[in-house]
Amino acid sequence: MENKLIISPSPHIHGGDSIQKNMTGVLIALAPALVVSLYFFGLGALIVTLVSVASCVIIEYLIQRFLLKKEPTLWDGSAILTGVLLAFNLPSNLPIWIIAIGALAAIGIGKMSFGGLGKNIFNPALVGRVFLLISFPAQMTTWPVPDPLSMHYTDVQTGATVLSLIKGSATTVIPSNTDMLLGNMGGSLGEVSAIALLIGLGYMLVRGIITWHIPVSILGTVMIFTGIMHGIAPYTYANPFIHVLSGGLMLGAIFMATDYVTSPMSKAGMIVYGVGIGLLTSVIRMFGSYPEGVSFAILIMNALTPLINNYIKPKHFGGK
Repeated sequence: MENKLIISPSPHIHGGDSIQKNMTGVLIALAPALVVSLYFFGLGALIVTLVSVASCVIIEYLIQRFLLKKEPTLWDGSAILTGVLLAFNLPSNLPIWIIAIGALAAIGIGKMSFGGLGKNIFNPALVGRVFLLISFPAQMTTWPVPDPLSMHYTDVQTGATVLSLIKGSATTVIPSNTDMLLGNMGGSLGEVSAIALLIGLGYMLVRGIITWHIPVSILGTVMIFTGIMHGIAPYTYANPFIHVLSGGLMLGAIFMATDYVTSPMSKAGMIVYGVGIGLLTSVIRMFGSYPEGVSFAILIMNALTPLINNYIKPKHFGGK
């Protein structure tokens, strides 16, 4: 009698998901923010984005081909996504050679040194950003003023970000909520338009690329914590809407903290992770010497993700 018992490894049912499909979905979700950055920062935004993407792709190819001695996996889209996210965390007047160094740190240190996609502990784009921030603080904190469809690159007018303006005094004149929603303010390429980032969030939620747990827990925690502090000392601490709409909070909460590899697996773990990022971001912003804290907060919680996964585990099938 023919043996009908077939033994094969899981998964036995394929849901149609793939790395390339998810990476493409995230890139599509980033498109509205990219369009806004190209409008407000013009040629500089285009150059920074193209150089960042090209540098990440080339560096990943060279490392896989010549150092790791394995077949390059560029077609999965992860290097392109890292390049776009790194560009979104940079000012639009950053010199090309500094962008290339950031890409080397993001791919070489943040990703490939751990073995490549799926093995990295920290978000690669944030590793690149923080590396540049520590290495080139002057260039990384010189923010071009929005100049719609500008054809200038490095020779642009610069100014302070909203968070820098409120650091010394909450009574400083700052952009309106409408300007912050639309993106008419200084900052990194991808962080200026809250509404564009929210459109991307809606797209990823509808497509099932991410769940609501991490972004909502981060934004909710920042809103509550900064709201309490503003209620206690309104002339010292800015209102929560300014904290949510300005800086890299939206970008970090929606696109950086939700990285599959570096975030917790369980829904409860995601909420703990998000609350931790929200609290750390708020504390750094209000009590630290640096006006922005999202990148540092996410990297710190990336390091704690294995601990969260160890203590907050999803219930196994049939478990109580």
